[in-house]
Amino acid sequence: MFLRLGRLFRTMGREILVLWYACRNPETPAVFKIAALMLGFYVISPIDLLPDWLALLGLTDDVAILALGIPALLRMMPAPVLQQAHAAADRLMSRSRAGSRS
Repeated sequence: MFLRLGRLFRTMGREILVLWYACRNPETPAVFKIAALMLGFYVISPIDLLPDWLALLGLTDDVAILALGIPALLRMMPAPVLQQAHAAADRLMSRSRAGSRS
């Protein structure tokens, strides 16, 4: 179970990074940038469907929104923007892996 959770967090972290680079691209339509910003605001907002102070339950709505929202945004992103964002994220992740091995 913990192995699957770790894999989920690593995957989600990579997808967040790809979304970050895609939103920084000037070719990304403003609608996607606004949607990504709203997604981020929901996650950090103190107003949630389930309050964050509820043990584990409070985080499930945030994780569910991220797990559904990020892939949906990336699927609708223009292909050239998405390819550039994936390449930038891969470069950053390979640098961080190489630095951790040293």
